[in-house]
Amino acid sequence: MKKKRDKIRDHSAETHLFLRRALIAFLGVIVLIVILLITLTHLQITRYSYYSTRSNENRIKVIPIPPNRGIIYDRNGIPLAINNTVYQLEIIPDRIKNLNEQLAELKTIVDLTDEEIDNFQKERRNYPASSSVPLKYKLTEKQIARFVVNQYRFPFISIAGKQHRYYPYATTLTHVLGYVSKINDRDKARLIEERKIKDYIGTSNIGKLGIERYYEDILHGIPGYQEVEVDSRSRIVRQLDESPPKVGEDIYLTIDLKLQQYIERLLAGKRAAVVAINPNNGEVLAMVSSPSYDPNLFVDGISAKEYNALLSDPDKPLFNRTIQGTYPPASTVKPFIAIAALSEGVITTDTVFNDNGYWQLPNTDKRYRDWLRWGHGRVDVTRSLESSVDTFYYRVAYDLGIDRLSKWMTQFGFGERTGIDISSTEENRAIMPNREWKQQRYKQAWLQGDTIPVGIGQGYWTATPLQMAKALTILINDGQTKTPHLLMNTRSTHFGEGLSLNDLPQTMSPLLLSVKEKYWDVAKNGMFKVLYGSQGTARRIFANMPYRAAGKSGTAQVYGLKMDEVYNAKNIPEHLRDHALFIAFAPYDKPNIAISVVIENGGSGSSNGGAVARRILDFYELGDASIQIDESILKMRQGD
Repeated sequence: MKKKRDKIRDHSAETHLFLRRALIAFLGVIVLIVILLITLTHLQITRYSYYSTRSNENRIKVIPIPPNRGIIYDRNGIPLAINNTVYQLEIIPDRIKNLNEQLAELKTIVDLTDEEIDNFQKERRNYPASSSVPLKYKLTEKQIARFVVNQYRFPFISIAGKQHRYYPYATTLTHVLGYVSKINDRDKARLIEERKIKDYIGTSNIGKLGIERYYEDILHGIPGYQEVEVDSRSRIVRQLDESPPKVGEDIYLTIDLKLQQYIERLLAGKRAAVVAINPNNGEVLAMVSSPSYDPNLFVDGISAKEYNALLSDPDKPLFNRTIQGTYPPASTVKPFIAIAALSEGVITTDTVFNDNGYWQLPNTDKRYRDWLRWGHGRVDVTRSLESSVDTFYYRVAYDLGIDRLSKWMTQFGFGERTGIDISSTEENRAIMPNREWKQQRYKQAWLQGDTIPVGIGQGYWTATPLQMAKALTILINDGQTKTPHLLMNTRSTHFGEGLSLNDLPQTMSPLLLSVKEKYWDVAKNGMFKVLYGSQGTARRIFANMPYRAAGKSGTAQVYGLKMDEVYNAKNIPEHLRDHALFIAFAPYDKPNIAISVVIENGGSGSSNGGAVARRILDFYELGDASIQIDESILKMRQGD
């Protein structure tokens, strides 16, 4: 039986099958080897650069080093904006699988809040993949200690020291300095458009307002980098290379901090604005908007509660009254109108008008009242300024007409931005009305009656405190324009020789160039008599001054009085009371300071506005407000 089965088995066929299978297996191995060789060639030769880079990206990390932001100083070298080192918690979200769980655990360890987590989730969109994203700012020593003890539980979370912008004088200079805050989507889009985005790698803040925004390119600096080798948990093993950053430029402002602080104290509790300028070169010595707010709240991102509190504050602390507040300039413009009227031949230095308490628009029953109901009698141009005679300027405005009036006032800077080194988007042009403006704004023709209130700085006319101060410097300099500016110079490090605005070319329009010298003197003399003349509207406030000055008051109506209505502040809601305005310069013969004062709903310009102006001039010229002013005078209504 066995032999029979052996005869059936075909050894030759089996051998042939084995050899065929062995050949197929061998060919398979050859094919696999060829595939392996091709793959190795592709990986090691053809795609070497690509995979080498990918490998190095995992092993070698380039850490951007943000530059230190330049320091901002006042004119005397007092630091106004500095950098402090603070410690913040940073996280690499792309490396953490259980991110939400770790964030929840950090709530108890470092007092992480839900608002901070929400801000982190929004902020991480602005960072490249696998980059560290700030999670919590300004850690306390206690929070740092608790995290260090538990750090082994959070491999991709670390503590880092960062430079933090700090404003040591808080509310005092907010509306001058502005502030830095987080780079948002609009900032990022602008930086990309301007091809500056590479300079902000590793930087989370950017200048948002004021000086911080206007001189951002100078203050920011140029980033550096650090090339390091890291392990699988992104911990630094060793440093391979480093390129240090170039620090931002330090800048010196024209601001006098002591004067700024003194004015801020004077305006405490008021809605007001003061601008002080050196008329010789346009340096802004002080620029105070009251009330103000603490810019430090915005550096790391203000909370919704704090921001809503600022927005809902009826006194509007976020509003920069010096360049955004627009007010009827009132009688402060009478010296400028007098120059226009004299130059146009509408009046002469000998012209005399009789004031019986009102001026009547020709061919109508419309009467425009003087602030002194029984009138001032016979008035020439000097007396019109000394006693601020409204009727004189009603008639002058009527004779000049809105075309010439608007043309001249534009030369003094009204209705135009001043050119100050703050973003033009922050500065209001205000309104110097004319025919075209009214047609465009109201689709109505200009009427004769529209011109009359413009003659006393009312009607459609509005101006900012900075515009009023600039106009005053033009008058002081007999028509020459000194552009207001805040930058005095920079401390040169890597931007070349540094920058200064004191050497800006000064301009003078052909129209103002045509003004006779004696007309400038008439206007200044009239302003001098406002303070020292027997009928001067501010003579009591400026009595017993050890130096000579000049000024002009203004009282701006917030709403129009009826024909026979008598103004009585006690019977009027506070927000409808008159604004108090005052412009002044000193010393009279050789001015070194020109100021404009606006106190919202402050009442009389001559007494209340004049009292603030007097104290400021005393402080600047004498070193303090050494001469006391009788407070009972402040309660009097002295007219304009």
